Amino acid sequence: MGHEITRENYVKLLRKLVSIKSPYFHEDEVMEFVNGWFGERKIPAEIHTFYEGKETKFHGKNVVGMMDSGRPGPVIYLGGHLDTVSLCNGWETPPYEGVVKGDYLYGVGALDMKSGCTAIMLALEKFAEEYYRTGNFRGKVIYHLVSDEEGPYGLGTVFIINDRIHNVAEDADFAIIAEPSSGFAGVPHPCICLGARGGYNYTIKVWGKSAHAATPELGINAMVDAAAIVSELEKIPPMKDDKLGRSTPCVIGMNGGGAACSVPDYAEVEIFHHTVRGETQQTIMDRVNKAIEAANIRSRVEVEFRQSPAEGFDGGFDAYCINEEEPLLKELEKSVEKVCGREANLAYFQSIGDFNHIGGKLGIPTVLFGPDGENFHSSEERVDLNSALEITEIISQFLTDVLSTGGEK
Repeated sequence: MGHEITRENYVKLLRKLVSIKSPYFHEDEVMEFVNGWFGERKIPAEIHTFYEGKETKFHGKNVVGMMDSGRPGPVIYLGGHLDTVSLCNGWETPPYEGVVKGDYLYGVGALDMKSGCTAIMLALEKFAEEYYRTGNFRGKVIYHLVSDEEGPYGLGTVFIINDRIHNVAEDADFAIIAEPSSGFAGVPHPCICLGARGGYNYTIKVWGKSAHAATPELGINAMVDAAAIVSELEKIPPMKDDKLGRSTPCVIGMNGGGAACSVPDYAEVEIFHHTVRGETQQTIMDRVNKAIEAANIRSRVEVEFRQSPAEGFDGGFDAYCINEEEPLLKELEKSVEKVCGREANLAYFQSIGDFNHIGGKLGIPTVLFGPDGENFHSSEERVDLNSALEITEIISQFLTDVLSTGGEK
């Protein structure tokens, strides 16, 4: 009899993952646990190490594995991140105990996205027992549980790509990133996100001229000019996408001045611009230049995009959508109906993550598919256990549906 996925086993594993503190850049312990968990079950896996020496000096670890039938067939990529954001204020429930209240499990990263990683792990455990060890499957399953997704660059996945781990860029036919799609999109479970907006971080640097605050007309106020640019930038209509909605430039920081009783001669504005398809660094620069011209300022201005420290990446995240008629997507939708008895809800995600590198940069048909819940990146983060268990069963069913050979070796 095949290995059964149970609520008890799901809660036990998720509680263990939540109990291991793993804010980004501090994931070694959780990676060692997960790698050991796979090893105990004789599921192929190993630690992939990398080092980013330019900006972060980060020695990172990912858990990577592959089950290869040695026969032609679909190559399915399962991905998730084991890091979390840092503990925030406002928690009333113990944040690292995986407390269960009714149908919810609470904890830092419980929803985003240790619940999705738990689903992948248990689905792989079942697949290994029923198909990998018997040889009754075709194609491959590639699985990567990575670090630093919540950090500034997504270095775990960036180095997976640059180090050509399992040749994902060339080989993968379809990717499921088990982010909490229902929880993120605000769409009832089961929810498949068929794409996501991208984004770029950039800084507008403004140089004015200092003068005494009693005679500001003798200077050029960089803060005022920076504010004028932002005001004009806000007036420019956003780009619109029939699937992803509209682009969103958002001021996330503004600094300048500081000298006593003086006109500030320098200011800078940091902006994160969520993009839709068709937007690039150049189209963003065109918007900023239009705003600068309209502001009619005297300060000198430069615009600087945040650059990725990794080769081959420009620091941005590529917006993408997949074809709604993609055959393996249709298979996933069938698997949803088998498990849930109803059709999946389709949506598009509004922010960024590793999926932008897999689905956008690499162009692999990529969906976000994970559980429902509330309060990601906030206090009292919680995952709906009923939805999480169904996600586990759906991923397991999908692997069976597309890779099983029905007993033929």
